[in-house]
Formats: sequence, C-alpha cells, structure tokens
Amino acid sequence: MKLKFKHQKFQADAAKAVCDVFAGQPYLTPSYMMDRGYVKNEQIALDEAERFTGFGNSRLVPELNDGVILENINRIQRSNQIEPSKQLEGRYNLTVEMETGVGKTYTYIKTMYELNKRYGWSKFIVVVPSVAIREGVYKSFQITEEHFVEEYGKKIRYFIYNSAQLTEIDRFASDSAINVMIINSQAFNARGKDARRIYMKLDEFRSRKPIDILAKTNPILIIDEPQSVEGAATKERLKEFNPLFTLRYSATHKKDSVYNMIYRLDAMEAYNKKLVKKIAVKGISVTGSTATEGYVYLESINLSRGNPTATIEFDVKGSSGVRKTRRTVGEGYNLLPNSGELAEYKNGYTVLRIDGRDSSIEFTNGIKLFAGDVIGAVSEEQLRRIQIREAILSHIERERQLFYKGIKVLSLFFIDEVAKYKQYDASGQAFNGLYADMFEEEYKQVISNLQLEIGDDDEYFKYLDGITAEETHAGYFSIDKKSQCMIDSKLGDRQERTSDDADAYDLIMKNKERLLDLREPVRFIFSHSALREGWDNPNVFQICTLKQSGSDVRKRQEVGRGLRLSVNQYGERLDTNLLGEDVHNVNVLTVIANESYDSFAKGLQTELAEAVADRPRMVTADLFKNKVIKDADGAEQVVDIELAQSIYEGLITSGYVKKGILTDKYYEDKKNGSLEIAEEAADCKESVIAILDSIYDSRSMQPENARKNNVELKLDKSKLGLPEFQKLWANINAKSVYVVEFDQDELIQKAISALNRELRVSKIFFKVETGSMTDIQSREQLQQGSAFVKEKNEVYKAEISASSAVKYDLVGKVVTETGLTRKAVVSILRGIEKAVFGQFANNPEEFIIKAAQIINEQKATTIIQHITYNKLDAVYDTTIFTEPSLKGQLGVNAMATKKHLYDHILYDSSNERTFAESVDTSNEVAVYVKLPKGFFISTPVGKYNPDWAIAFHEGKVKHIYFVAETKGSMSTMQLREVEKAKIHCAREHFKAISTDSVVYDVVDSYAALLDKVMS
Repeated sequence: MKLKFKHQKFQADAAKAVCDVFAGQPYLTPSYMMDRGYVKNEQIALDEAERFTGFGNSRLVPELNDGVILENINRIQRSNQIEPSKQLEGRYNLTVEMETGVGKTYTYIKTMYELNKRYGWSKFIVVVPSVAIREGVYKSFQITEEHFVEEYGKKIRYFIYNSAQLTEIDRFASDSAINVMIINSQAFNARGKDARRIYMKLDEFRSRKPIDILAKTNPILIIDEPQSVEGAATKERLKEFNPLFTLRYSATHKKDSVYNMIYRLDAMEAYNKKLVKKIAVKGISVTGSTATEGYVYLESINLSRGNPTATIEFDVKGSSGVRKTRRTVGEGYNLLPNSGELAEYKNGYTVLRIDGRDSSIEFTNGIKLFAGDVIGAVSEEQLRRIQIREAILSHIERERQLFYKGIKVLSLFFIDEVAKYKQYDASGQAFNGLYADMFEEEYKQVISNLQLEIGDDDEYFKYLDGITAEETHAGYFSIDKKSQCMIDSKLGDRQERTSDDADAYDLIMKNKERLLDLREPVRFIFSHSALREGWDNPNVFQICTLKQSGSDVRKRQEVGRGLRLSVNQYGERLDTNLLGEDVHNVNVLTVIANESYDSFAKGLQTELAEAVADRPRMVTADLFKNKVIKDADGAEQVVDIELAQSIYEGLITSGYVKKGILTDKYYEDKKNGSLEIAEEAADCKESVIAILDSIYDSRSMQPENARKNNVELKLDKSKLGLPEFQKLWANINAKSVYVVEFDQDELIQKAISALNRELRVSKIFFKVETGSMTDIQSREQLQQGSAFVKEKNEVYKAEISASSAVKYDLVGKVVTETGLTRKAVVSILRGIEKAVFGQFANNPEEFIIKAAQIINEQKATTIIQHITYNKLDAVYDTTIFTEPSLKGQLGVNAMATKKHLYDHILYDSSNERTFAESVDTSNEVAVYVKLPKGFFISTPVGKYNPDWAIAFHEGKVKHIYFVAETKGSMSTMQLREVEKAKIHCAREHFKAISTDSVVYDVVDSYAALLDKVMS
C-alpha cells in the first residue's frame, strides 16, 4: 500500500502565513565560492570552480527592515485571530502551533517548497530533539516525496546528518536544488566525541569545520518540538548555524518561548474541525477490594427491543477450581446457584434492576455497579486481563464496522517490560510472556462468542477465520544486537520516560504501510511504554496502557499515537473531504483506561486546558475590539469599540451569552445554522463566529464515554421489504455522472467585474510612534502598558514596487493558481480598471494571491451554473443499510422509532430530533429512513449526503416520495456558498434520475415538508 496525500487548507494557510512575513522579498538564487579547504599535495582540478560553487539563501533586501517585517507579522496575526506582537523577538523567530496528528511535518515540508517558489530560498536544516522524531521526520520526507514532486515539479534532497559522512555537507552547500539536513540536537550539543566533530577542523573534510560550511549557506532553521530542543546551551549553539530566520513547530510550546506566533491550530480547533480522531474512553474502576465481597465485573448494558440485559463476569466453581466466566443476564438472575453455590454470592447477589439510562445494574443487597466497575478481590493481573479483553472487544466492534469500508483496524498496547510479552529460555528460544498468553486466551474466547452471534457465512467472520490468535499480535521493541532478542528500551529522556532506540523505531517505521494492509495478519501491537514519541500509525483505533497504577504518563501523550485520521486500502485519508460529517463516526480513538471514565476524562481535559491556556475564557466586548472581520464579498474592516459593543450586546439579547459564558442555545443554533448576529455585523457573520470559536469550551474537548453508546441500531427487514419502501428506493437509488460546459468569455467577464469590485491590496508601510511616560499610578497600569502616552505617529511607505528588484511573472503565477489558459488570464488582467491593476506595484505578492482567489470563486460559481447530470445504469444496493454498526446513547443522540427503517434513529441536533419525531408520528408517512453516509451524490465541490428519504401513503399527498435536507435556518444568505452549490447539484441529480413523484428540497420542519408534498 502507498499512502496518498491531499491538499488541505489549514496546511496551505500555515505555509502562507510564513511566506507572507517576507512579502516584498524578490526571487533570488545567489552563488558564492565555497571554502576549498586544504589537502596536502593536492593538484588543482579543471572543474575546481564548479565543484566549489556554493548556493545559499539570499539575505533580505534592505527595504524589508524590521518595521516592515513587524507590520507584516501583525497583519498575519490579526487575520489569524492571534494577539499582535508588540516587537520582534529576534531576527527572525516565527512560531507555528499545530496539534499532534494534523500533519506538522507535511506542513513544514510544504512551507519549504513555498519559500523556494516565492523567494528562491533552498537551504533548510531541521533540528529535532530525539532519534525517535528524527526517524519519523525522515520517513515523512520519503512518503511525501512523489506527492510534492507532482505539485511543484522538483524534488528535495534530504539526508540525516552523520559525522562520519561529511561529503553530504559539501553536497548540501554546492547543490542548487532544495536541500534539507535533518539533525537531532544531541549531534551538535552533547559532550561526546561525535557531537564535537561538527565544530572541529577535520583532515577528512579538507581541514575545514563542518559548521562553517553550513553557516555560509544562511540556512533556514526549522525546529521540531522546540520545547524539547531549546535549553540555554542549545540556543547558543543554534546561533552558530547563522540562520536566515528560525521557524518553530510544536503542539506544546513553552509559554516563555512563543516568539512572534503567526499561525495556530491548537487542540481545540483541530478537534472541532475534525482534523483528528474523536476520543472515547472505556473506564475500568475498582469499587470494592475486600475478599468478603463477591467478584463481579460489569462489562456492558445491552439495549434492544426487549428488556435490557447486562454482560457481567463473575466467579464459577468448577471441577478443577474457581474460574471466571462471562454471562449476559437479565433481571432476576441469581449469581449464587449459577456460580456453583460460591459463598461470596450468598448475600443478595440477585439482579434487581438493569437501567439503560445510566448503564447500571443493581443487586438485591443494594450494591450498584456502573459499566466498567469491578467489585470484590481484584488482583493487578486480573485488572490487566480485563483491560486486554476490553481492548479486543472494542477492536472487534470497530473492525466489524469498518471492514466493509476497506479500513484496517489496529490496536496498540503499551507495556512496562518486554518480559511480560516475550521471554527467552537458556538456548535463546522465545516463548510467550504473561500478557501474550492473556491476549491469546481472551482473543480466542471473544472470537468464539462472535461466531455464535454472527455465523460462519458472514464475510467478516471468514476474514477472522483466516487469522490465528498467535499471528495477529506482534511486539515492537529494541533488539539486542548480539542475541537478536527483544530487550527493554533504554531511556533517552528519564524525565519524559521516552526512548532513543533507533532500531525499535526503524522496525515500526518500515512496517507502517504494511501494517495498514488487510492482508497483513498483525492487528494488535505490543510496544514499550518508552516508545511513545516520534511515530504513529493512522489506523490505531484502540490504545491500552498496561502499566502499574503508579506510572506517571501524561494522558495527552498517551493518546497522541492514535490521533491521526485513518486511511483506507487505497491509502486515502478518511477526512471531511471523503466522509463529510461522518468523520467522527469512523475516526474514533478508544482509550482502555485502568481508571474510571470520569477520572481519565478529567485528567485529559486538564492537560488540554493547559495547552490552550491563552484562549479567552469569557465573552466581552473587548474580545471583538481591533479584530479583522470580512463580509461575504471579502471586504475587510477592523472592529472599533462601538461595533464591538453592538456585537456583544446582540449576543446577550439573543440569549447566546450569560455572565460572559456561551450558552447551550448558542451551540444549538450554531449547529442548526440559525445563529442571529447583531444587524451591524450581520454581513460578517462567519467572521464573528470565528472569533467566538476562539473561546475556550471544555465541552468541545470532553472525550466520549465509550460505554454510554448502549443502543445499536437494528435494521427492520420487514420494513425493508415493504412495497412503499421498495418503490421509494427504486426511484432514488440510481447513480449519476455530471458534465460541465461553460463559456470562457462569460467567465472572463465575470472575473473582470469581480476583480474591479473586490480586489483591494494593502500598501506595504511601517509606522513610527513616539510617546512618553509621565507618571506611574499603579502596577496594573505598568503591566497593561497604559503608563505611556502616545504623542504622535507617522506612517512611511516602504518604497518597494514591481519594477525595483525583481520581474514578477504575473500572468504565469495567476495561471498556476487558477488553472486557466495564459490567453484567458491576459484577457482578464487587460480588462480590469487601471486603478485596480495599479495596485500590483504596491504589493505584488498580495495582488497575485487575492486576484487568483477571486478568479477561482467566479470559476466555481460558473461551473455550478452550467452543470448537468446524466443517469447511470449503476445503482446503490440495499446492502448500504446492513453495514454494521450504528450506535448511540438513548436520550442523548438516539431515540426509539416506529416507522424508521431501523428500530432507533441517531440524530445530530435538536432540530433533527424534532423533525424525526414529527415524521415518525405522522399518519401520512408509510416508512422513512435517515440516509446512511454511503449514499451520496458526486459534485464538483465534494460529496453530498442528503438527510432523509420518506415514502408517503398513496392518495394522502400529491408527491409520494420525498428526499429532504433539514436545515436549522432557511435563509439563503445563511447557507454557505459550498452548501448552496451542493444543494443545487442535488436538485439537478434528482431531476435527471427520477420522475415527478420524487421531490427533493431543503426544509426546516416537518410542516414545511408537508406543505411541499401537498402542493
């Protein structure tokens, strides 16, 4: 399998933020004569000049002084909702914050290409804190190589610094292509002999110092995880590389080391934008520990059409002694006779009540257990066994759901010592450790129970049948070079308890793609708890840390190896582009914790809160003051005090803010698309929401309780066979293909009009302000900086124009960005007003970027207006309704139904729930279904999934079949452009494939739907 990569807006935005700091810098590729060094009795070669011609990064032109750079940084910060820096923190230090799992390495590789494309810079050094991260970075360069060559038409030459292979450094300096050296900080900042070699004159390096050759290129430094790299000594050492500027990338920057932050994608934003997996937690908590209480473990509560049942584990006396057994039981079940009359169950261990609302079971003796609770005498070994079984159960449940989608599911166990997984006899022969034996026993038990449940003929079971318990698990540990036995990893960082063992990481990295292939039997990975950094696998769906309760592992670090979105068998990332709103139904990371859900969730949220500590906690008028907001046409304005107050008061009036906190009504209306913003800022609604999204919301990052999803939807096959449903399905199940034909002249005219109307390019200038401090009234006044009184300011235009230092290929760059022909681009640029085109001289880079953006918007709307759909012979099969498994929580996102194709329905919002209740109780409706995500319409702006398909009783309505999209708001202005485009495409699709008896429309209520089918 080969992983595929796609262009994602947030990664492009992060690269653009870096590039825009240097807007106005010309494209230059300077060369120089390298230090030849000295070799005794060497003869001068004919190609001497060519061999020792070096290529470095050009310095910034004088016009880009500190004032201009700071102004550029502030402009970028304002547009990215980041507090503007008051000063430059070094020349130049730029910080980018990116959450774990969103593609940080990909982002800085893309940034290298963009810096090279815009300014000609080609020398980069990536500094990492450990061997682990170094190997991960090198792997990322390898697997993204072809992807970036397709986009940019050139390769990066990358290598890992090795003090024994110094010819690579000569190549780094003398090669005119993009060159990247990856180096871990210990290689130049440790006390060992190898670390000193970079500073030494070496005979084998022509009596030169490697650091001098590197420094001469003016490299751009990229520091990966600076909080782990930059101690005081390392900071000084980094200066010796003579960097042009330094970029710092991390999810967890130290608060005192955030220099001129220009882009931020923190944990909260990544989670809300569905760029990482949703986190669910299976808690296990010991509620009693005395031997006098009977041992009971409540695994789950099971809800279906009948009475609720509970799956429990308890002791049973057999002929060979006491063993533990699992049973699914109902109310009235008595453990005493079913345990072989064990005395520990003689005092009231009869099931009195099973409650699906809070997932609990109560015995007649008053003991109440919640799912995940264990009571009685519980050993450390038994707890580990429970964890291993729960991990296998979660794995099988997730695997059944994703098997038919072609997604390989992996589970990861972290353990403290190799001996618990693998041991060796005197002759070096390996045999199972305790955890490996436990795993195989529990795996066989779970699979045999599953066989009884789903039968041998099921496709998924055939897959399971081809894999043995022994071959489906593997250990990734360090290997002893002499004995070739697995050994415990050496701790490279004792404080963080992480390892630097290159061979263990090498094994994990080399198997990354192979592990994602369904043909590879390994699905369960055991690894040392020290190997937690620098690697991950996108298809890790379960993480289970089998550790002593005293071990101190930060929970955020624990989940980090499994946050990345998964990939299918084609190597495609399963993100919003591919799955739409279904992303967090497919991408769920389940943590099997050895503590209660509440305890784990609280700990994780505390750590996440620390990570987003600089987010505002309260909504006030000051939240909006001086922020940049945009209307639908892209026109910008800075929010003044008066407008900020109006927005704030509007939020209070609408019931969205109470005592400075965003209310449930705000989140509900936002989800339904029916938010109301103050009239003065109504045109800039999206920008106002973006500012409100910066407020810290603990609920948005609360992990899901994996045991709460106690309702599994069951397909009602009798409804599937109803004539009404069969006719409905026959009318809507055809697939289609779209064709786009549009008039290029029309597009040119629309683009010219839009550019004249919308293209506004800022001039590059810097501001000089003077002021004085008259008196100091308080410490707070000093901290707020209000003791200084501004007296005057002057603005100086930076004299940079398109004709000064560089000739911009304006037409070529717009062609590249828009995909139009050179002829069409020339016609557009010639057609725009002289004053509009004149802005090019003020700021060429911004002109090109904004012009291309406006042209692309017009191109998209023109395509949608000229789209036609043709019906295909291919149809959707009813198997899309039988794919397991849809699960929810009763009363939270699930409700029982009578007329739905399934026995329950899952809803995403209160609006959807209200709509479903109305449809389910309507006399006019025969049968309906909330359409699965597998049913979609292809459009030029992505896949589109309609919400509902409804069949009415004949004779009661005019149009019998209805396909509906439910929206919280019916205002066309409030629907985003992409949504409008998809809805337009859906109308054209249904026109092409169906008769007049099928109506497709967007409604906000069942009453609105009824009005449409009646008329």
